[in-house]
Amino acid sequence: ASGELVDAIRRAHAHEVVLLPNDAELRHTAAAAAEQARSEGVRVALIPTRSAVQGIAALAVHEPDRRFDEDVVAMTSAAGATRYAELAVAERQSWTMAGICQAGDVLGLIDGDVAVIGAEVPATARTVLDRMLAAGGELVTLVLGEEVPDEVAEDLEQHVRETYLAVDTVVYRGGRQSALLLIGVE
Repeated sequence: ASGELVDAIRRAHAHEVVLLPNDAELRHTAAAAAEQARSEGVRVALIPTRSAVQGIAALAVHEPDRRFDEDVVAMTSAAGATRYAELAVAERQSWTMAGICQAGDVLGLIDGDVAVIGAEVPATARTVLDRMLAAGGELVTLVLGEEVPDEVAEDLEQHVRETYLAVDTVVYRGGRQSALLLIGVE
């Protein structure tokens, strides 16, 4: 896998490259690819994004005309300031931080840990979002998986608009991905 990343870096023909793994499990692979590319003379920065919503936050502040080091600091800061959550369906009965879940339950993971166990996506997503926004936030990013209908995003957008003043929401279609829904709060 790190070979594929190194090949992608080479194909970019860039002197400076920023890597956004967007997954905690890809971090070591990305680090190995960065080291290999550095040994070939490419300047590589690895921003430790654990979720695509952190990658989106980093890209939102990217300025190609800014000095590389300054840009990497800004992108790292934006990614680090973004709390992330993911909704997934439990595959089997299991013990979690939030209690015991059954196969088919909707799990709300906040910053990688199961925080909410629910029966359906809309209600579980709302609970996760409320928990995240309890700590503050100005922008909610929603990335909908292929299976999730637009109504879920519309419901969450309306909930944010009615419950949290001065919080904006942006929605993206994620297409084919493992998560039903990704939530970012900045």
